[in-house]
Amino acid sequence: MELNYPIKRRQSRAVRIGDVIIGGGFPIAIQSMTTTDTRDVKATVCQARQLFDAGCDIVRLSVLNQEAAGGLRTIRDQINRPLVADIHFQHKLALAAIDAGFDKIRINPGNIGAEWKVREVARAAKEAEVPIRIGVNSGSLPKDLLKKYGHDNPQAFCEAALREIRVLEDMDFQDIIISVKSSSTITTFWAYHMLAAKCEYPLHVGITEAGILETGTIKSSVGIGAILLTGLGDTIRVSLTADPIHEVRVAKEILSSCALKTEGVEVISCPTCGRCQIDLIPLAESISEKTQHIKTPLKVAVMGCTVNGPGEAAAADVGIAGGEGKGILIKKGKIVKHVNEADLETTLLDEIEAMTDEKIPRA
Repeated sequence: MELNYPIKRRQSRAVRIGDVIIGGGFPIAIQSMTTTDTRDVKATVCQARQLFDAGCDIVRLSVLNQEAAGGLRTIRDQINRPLVADIHFQHKLALAAIDAGFDKIRINPGNIGAEWKVREVARAAKEAEVPIRIGVNSGSLPKDLLKKYGHDNPQAFCEAALREIRVLEDMDFQDIIISVKSSSTITTFWAYHMLAAKCEYPLHVGITEAGILETGTIKSSVGIGAILLTGLGDTIRVSLTADPIHEVRVAKEILSSCALKTEGVEVISCPTCGRCQIDLIPLAESISEKTQHIKTPLKVAVMGCTVNGPGEAAAADVGIAGGEGKGILIKKGKIVKHVNEADLETTLLDEIEAMTDEKIPRA
């Protein structure tokens, strides 16, 4: 694969999902998924709102059966943000979600059934102007492709997606988003690159079944980050065996690390060493937690000593460094204030408020 610097994002078609547009050069959207039983409307609405408040752009819900489908309209009436119905096996559930006013349908070509069922969903989606995501993953590849390629061959993922694309295109349906997720970062990486070379549809990127919070975060960061840094990806979901709020937070950090997130606070902090003479870890964690809600782009440095602190914080908009009971406030690499160590956090938060004009709750 030939790489050129700087990497340019792949130019994909634009597809509207509610009030969010993915593809077409628009900002990369963050997705997550509720873990509640969708039949419990109150709990599902509550968790979806929490995800949106945390910075999620699009929330997906599982539609397990007709009883779950029966609550979709009530959920839709209470949430005016982009909602996606996740459908497996029963195509009639997709029809119910479209009828309930959901903004996107996700179907899996490996288990949705006969082609006529896909066509029926596409017909209804086209009439309602609802996009469809073709979601290929390692757990439900078509049997003939599994026999031909095996479980972890990126060609199988690519062919499964292209097969379904042809069905939709045959019906003149082009509001399509595609994902080809494996639990293998390598398979996923190459599947997306194979697919990107064969179509212009926007790509929903993720590593499926990534694992528990710590290991899943690492795996997703490696896989999603590699794909994004090679110019692919229009929307992402971090799949973790954890509270989905963590999925949103990790996704934001991945985008920030790839210089693809245009808003919010990025906290950089030193790894600590023998020179560190302040309790840096809880200080950095507290500042990161208290500034998560801020929308203004800002790089904040939290450094553990005054030896390297000013130099290491030079790339930040604002930062602090401290030791031996004293500390300094740094702006654009210059020391602007000397404070007591006990006042470091308050001083920094006050400065962030002043620079962003956004309030920070204090404990």
